[in-house]
Formats: sequence, C-alpha cells, structure tokens
Amino acid sequence: MPTLLTGFVTALTLIAAIGAQNAFVLRQGIRREHVVPVIAVCAGADLLLITAGVAGLGALVVAHPGVLTASRYGGAAFLLALAVGAARRARRPSALDPATQGPATLGAVLATCLALTFLNPHVYLDTVVLLGALAQQHGPTGSWVFGAGAGLASIAWFTALGGAATRLRPVFARPRAWQFLDAGVAVVMAAMAVLLVVGTPAT
Repeated sequence: MPTLLTGFVTALTLIAAIGAQNAFVLRQGIRREHVVPVIAVCAGADLLLITAGVAGLGALVVAHPGVLTASRYGGAAFLLALAVGAARRARRPSALDPATQGPATLGAVLATCLALTFLNPHVYLDTVVLLGALAQQHGPTGSWVFGAGAGLASIAWFTALGGAATRLRPVFARPRAWQFLDAGVAVVMAAMAVLLVVGTPAT
C-alpha cells in the first residue's frame, strides 16, 4: 500500500472512533453553528500534533508521563461538566428547539473545541506517539508522506462529519430529537471521562 494511503487509512481508523470531540462536531453541525471554524480547529489541531509526532516529539511525550496524568484528570473533570450540561438539556426537551435557543458565541464554541482536543491525553497517544512511531518506519522522507496522508484523513473526516451533520437539521426540527441527541452526548462524554481515569478512551 502506498505510504500516503497507509497514513490516510491508519489515521482515519483512529479519528473516526466515537468520542467526545466527534460528538461535539456532530452537535455543532446539526445546529449549523460555527461549523467551519470548529472543523478548522479540529483538523488544524490534528495537523499540528501529527507534525509534532513525525518530527519526533513522541519520545518526549512518553518521557513525561506526569503531563499526561494531569491532562487525564483535567480532561475527565471537563468532560463530566459537559455531560451534566447535556443531561440537563435532555431533561428539558422544550428548551432544545434551535429556533428558540440562542446561539453560543464563537469564542465559547472554540474554547470548548480546544479543550476537548488538548485535554484528552489519548489525542497525544494517537497522533504524537502512535502515528509518529508508525511514520518513522517509512524512513526520513516517507515519514512525512505518511504524515501528510494522516493529515488529509483528519481534514476529510471532520469536513465530512460537519457537512453531513448540517443535512440532519430537518430531522432535529423537533425538540424530542434534540433530547435523544443530548442524551447520547451525555452518555458519550461521561463514558469518556470514566475511561480517561480508569482506562484508554477513544478520541
């Protein structure tokens, strides 16, 4: 398999796993709220971390487990707070109608997106450590080709996820649909928080 395609497929299998970040992109896409900036932040963060991994930062991350530990507990607390918020929204379906619910500010949305990305230590393990190590197996030049494929996978995934979600807006015209979505988001966020503390979460 060509190196570029190998990087693309490998990264796609990691990024597409159900997780808090993907759930957030999905919800923003359905709301049609700051979708392009959210996609840009998610893909841009992945590109930054993949580049760092290909450049050899993975060994440094592994050598400082304390940073990952602090990120794990901080990320778990943040995800639990998001889970509680989603659960509260799910309990009040009459308040979930996008036509009556005011939009969140761009700053608040991007801050949440960045926190979901950089407070999750599994992101570093996937992109910096794992993809970085796999890239190194392709030699000095091939490693960057592998990284380019991984970066393309991130851009393609988040663009497709956000774009597909916007087309689901008619389905979520009823508050009941938002209730089910937010209930699902609450479960995902809570599960990721638990896994951050006791195990290995998906991104």
